[in-house]
Amino acid sequence: MAPSEQSPLLGEYLEPAAEDADRARQDHTNNHAIDEVDELSNTQLISILFGPFLGIFLAAIDATLVATLSAPISTSFDNMPLLSWLASAFFIATTVSQPISGKLTDIYGRRNGFIVASITFALGNLLCALATQEWVLILGRVVAGFGGGGIAPITSFIMSDLVPLRKRGMWQGVGNIFYGVGSGIGGPFGGWVNDTLGWRWAFVLQIPITMVSVAFAASKIDLPPVKVSEHSKIKRVDVSGATLLLLSLVLMLLGLNSGGNLLPWTHPLVLVALCISPLLLVIFIFVEANYALEPIIPVKLLMRRTVMSVCLSNWFIPMARFGVLFYGPIYFQIQGYSPSEAGLRLIPESVAICITSISCGFIMRWTGRYYFLSMAAQTTFVLGLVLISTLQLGTPAWPPFIYLFLTGLGYSGMITTTSMAVIAAVDHQYQAVITSATYTFRSTGTVIGITIASAVFRNVLRSQLRACLGDDSDARSIISRLEHNLGAIHELGSAMKEEASQAYMSALRAVFLTLLGLAFFGVLAGSFMREHKLHSRLSRRPSD
Repeated sequence: MAPSEQSPLLGEYLEPAAEDADRARQDHTNNHAIDEVDELSNTQLISILFGPFLGIFLAAIDATLVATLSAPISTSFDNMPLLSWLASAFFIATTVSQPISGKLTDIYGRRNGFIVASITFALGNLLCALATQEWVLILGRVVAGFGGGGIAPITSFIMSDLVPLRKRGMWQGVGNIFYGVGSGIGGPFGGWVNDTLGWRWAFVLQIPITMVSVAFAASKIDLPPVKVSEHSKIKRVDVSGATLLLLSLVLMLLGLNSGGNLLPWTHPLVLVALCISPLLLVIFIFVEANYALEPIIPVKLLMRRTVMSVCLSNWFIPMARFGVLFYGPIYFQIQGYSPSEAGLRLIPESVAICITSISCGFIMRWTGRYYFLSMAAQTTFVLGLVLISTLQLGTPAWPPFIYLFLTGLGYSGMITTTSMAVIAAVDHQYQAVITSATYTFRSTGTVIGITIASAVFRNVLRSQLRACLGDDSDARSIISRLEHNLGAIHELGSAMKEEASQAYMSALRAVFLTLLGLAFFGVLAGSFMREHKLHSRLSRRPSD
């Protein structure tokens, strides 16, 4: 029997042998609406997707420019410890907004969702630009993250509504190019604006471009109306599920980011947050599986083999990728490069993202398959990490460019192919909510990966510095400076500088090896994907 509005969660899901028949019955009722947008030309798709792609570009810039701006911002407010939350606040808010974006835009529409997310993003940047107190600046990062976190998933939903699976990989690749270019120039852009106009203008300049994105979306996105049940729209929102999930995520991320940074891991606030978070997650799963009429994340969908495989792969591999992005520049700075020069050396990764995104899309369109392509991409990512783990202080300048290029190839290929896999594995009506789930896994993986890398780096660095410099009062003073200010390494005498540099290198190697282990688990999880058919039409008819 097909699930009804009164069925718990989504009723009893069928095993793979019966999934296709059940999917065909469920999709049949929506074929008429789908066919209305089935024959869009590439020109029409470009005009519709330009606004959302521009939004992805800006969100990617905003997520990375703070790495360059942290020093001038901290100087402006004279409060380095508090401003360490600038990046964390953005990523936490991003993670919170993504799981609810799918269901909310199913109810209220993709265009409205994208416009609200973009305006929220612009408002957050305005708060950052006008902030005269630390709490206002961090509030601005939270607001910007909440809006920016919805832009990429909603863009993906729009593509799922408009583009058949066989062609979607190509358009996903185009979106990834916008993301790759944005993330690649975010750091250099922030540094250039700070040097010429001041750091506040890095936030101001994003606002008018965001409004251009909103204007295109408002005028071009005109999807068929979403089917509404007998319940009112507000009653269709799973408030209890959303609240439980958001509280669980916020407590987990706050605990992970506070522990070892602002507070010791044994502090009661950290322990309470990390203990309550999994408890709330268990309650969320129970509520979604038994009581939610329209759950924001259909828990039983996650139990499907391909869906779980993709989600875990999108959890572990971003842990490794963002760990490299945050700690790779430290390696270059140890070698004597400035922060801006170190950021420029990450550009090969962004170039690789652009190349692989579009090429994977064309390959999937040509072959209709993704499994072996995905495994090749994930293996390439691991290979890049293996090579990064071999870096030494005396390594020539050119090998890191190749190593980062390989990680970019692998990461972009993984994102593009697994996006296709998870969408092909579920019914058309569940594409948005399950895409939200993968973005949530990706975002939490990002924050957890950075936190793990930070903990490994701090502990190994402190141990290595004590081993080479000693533990007397003078040594402890020097170690404290080196732990909080990388530039202090260049103020030391030649002998002590060499020892401190080797200590930093040992800490970085420990980080890279840890990230390599996480990436291996991601590849292992990804290997359990099934090969589902990539249909040539949105209706997914058997004749496709």
